[in-house]
Amino acid sequence: MAAAAATATPSAIAPPGPRLLPHRASPGSRRRVTPLPRWVASASASKSRAPRPRPASPAASSSMHATIKSGSRPGVREYVEAAQEMARRPDGGPPRWFAPLGCAGGERVPGAPTLLYLPGIDGVGLGLIRHHERLAKMFDVWCLHIPVQDRTTFQGLVEYVERTVKSERSRAPDRPVYLVGESIGACIALAVAARNRDVDLVLVLVNPGTSFHRSQLQSLSAFLDLVPDPFHLSTPQFLNFLTGNFMKMSPRFDEAGQALSEVTTGLLPSLMYLTDILPKESIVWKLKMLRTAASYVNSRLHAVKAQTLVVASGNDELLPSRDEAERLRAKLKNCRIRHFRDNGHKILLEDGFDLATSIKGSTYYRRSRQPDFVSDYLPPTPDELEKAIDHDRLLNFATDPVMLSTLTDGRIVRGLAGLPREGPVLFVGYHMLMGFELGPLVTGVLKSTGIHIRGLAHPFLFNESSEQLMPDTSYFDLPRIMGAVPVTGVNFYKLLSEKQFVLLFPGGAREALHRKGEEYKLFWPEQSEFVRMASRFGATIVPFGVVGEDDICDLLLDYNDLVKLPFYDTIDKKINEGGLRKLRTDSTGEIKNQDMHPVVLTPKVPGRFYFIFGKPIETRGREKELRDKEKAQHLYLHVKSEVESCIKYLKEKREEDPYRSILPRLLYQATHGSDAEIPTFEP
Repeated sequence: MAAAAATATPSAIAPPGPRLLPHRASPGSRRRVTPLPRWVASASASKSRAPRPRPASPAASSSMHATIKSGSRPGVREYVEAAQEMARRPDGGPPRWFAPLGCAGGERVPGAPTLLYLPGIDGVGLGLIRHHERLAKMFDVWCLHIPVQDRTTFQGLVEYVERTVKSERSRAPDRPVYLVGESIGACIALAVAARNRDVDLVLVLVNPGTSFHRSQLQSLSAFLDLVPDPFHLSTPQFLNFLTGNFMKMSPRFDEAGQALSEVTTGLLPSLMYLTDILPKESIVWKLKMLRTAASYVNSRLHAVKAQTLVVASGNDELLPSRDEAERLRAKLKNCRIRHFRDNGHKILLEDGFDLATSIKGSTYYRRSRQPDFVSDYLPPTPDELEKAIDHDRLLNFATDPVMLSTLTDGRIVRGLAGLPREGPVLFVGYHMLMGFELGPLVTGVLKSTGIHIRGLAHPFLFNESSEQLMPDTSYFDLPRIMGAVPVTGVNFYKLLSEKQFVLLFPGGAREALHRKGEEYKLFWPEQSEFVRMASRFGATIVPFGVVGEDDICDLLLDYNDLVKLPFYDTIDKKINEGGLRKLRTDSTGEIKNQDMHPVVLTPKVPGRFYFIFGKPIETRGREKELRDKEKAQHLYLHVKSEVESCIKYLKEKREEDPYRSILPRLLYQATHGSDAEIPTFEP
């Protein structure tokens, strides 16, 4: 039976029961059926397959639906209106699942796992309203609704979610089940994981309520009985909950230049919403439940084996979420954390946060039991691409990269007209100090040609321990979102087999972390390690060179200087723990050394970056020829020679560039406009 569309005609939200299906009352049953709000898509009564949401009919359009159709993301106003609509319907329960209308449209990736959203103290189930559309492309999304008057215990909620999780495992045993829990919902997720260690779960805990005993809510619950209803809403804790980070939220009426009084006026609907969704007796019940939940879960953290991502707000008005994230990371065996310093307790409703991006960046998105960095990858959204460009905006401004390419007739031109447009293509080149070239290279090629380059990266970028050494645990999220994968033969094979554009630096970490006096020196292994793999798929090899690192900084302390410092051996061991050194066990000497280590740089008045892509080298039709080790080695040395020639060409030609320094470039832009393309040398 097809899923029923949400219309003005009353329909039903699915009450408790496995497989997210509506309850089928027995004959004579008087179970009350609650009308379905017009922004919710209901489930079918099919037993043979999972229910799928469908778009609402035109007659059922609402402000939220109109927002989605226009392409903008819903905000606080849509959340308040939808929550009011649900909360004001007299309904004593029980809890039930619903599929948000925002998750009904668009295409979902094949084999998408199920995502179950477990709400916070409000219980409405609309906390993901800003994220529905993007999550719907990655997951089969279902949200838990706990009616205002419902008094299901914490244990009862855990058992209800547990039944659904087990049903999902039976339906798709090879896929994980995602539990996204906010506040008390995070406690439910942890409890389910502790009780079901054999189920493949991925937990996303948003400001988890496990820190209840160290929060403001602990003191609030002690005197709440003394405050008459509805004046409990005027307590500082709940005013902070409502207004603490309101300016960061997305109400769609706080645009630039609008008076503060207008924004304040926008709070009134939210205050009315709280009177509907958080009456005093409901708050008292939920605070008691949260106390029980926190105690229950904290005594069972040792039993949680699931992959866990903790999203923590640094400006949480209700819970000490930042400290709690660190505590959970130390307690849980498979846990990563993401800190958001400026966000508040209701981070899911605030601008600047995207749940789908955090899941992807943490490498926790997968569609099978084992992660697959190639098949599980989802291309960056326009917002993610814009963030990647913004990340390198200062570097691009300071260096104004010049990109040249070589046509098939050998002629060098400015721009990327010489790049192949069909894969598989293998870009092979020089790795700048600290990988400065990566951002301008990947985003520059993508913007100019639409070619999305996938890089083979050092495992350090994917190691959980490495994140803790960075100033921000999300430091490596951007390269992962832009398509970087760990450098392994299997990943290399999969990328080429899917006709991707692949980026490879044979010099690896040794080249990117070179010593003083080693600028533009290649540290390639002796073996022709990539030629035969490329020829197996008929890939086009594009050698390239890049110069300019010496125009923006000098190397003050290199590895040879660091090893002379006291106790550096301890730091070195910490950085390279977990077998990260063992990348090229078949190599010897300097090439085998792929250690990661810091360097100390001194900045210079910025010069300019120069890229040149050499003449494409075809391997198609040469598969049998290049199986011969000697011929493969000859081509390998030819590619290396081409990269060295590219570097030599750029080092010589940049001397002819009158705009090599930033000062002439600034003067040129002041005269011709900031968007004008700045000239360079004649190729």
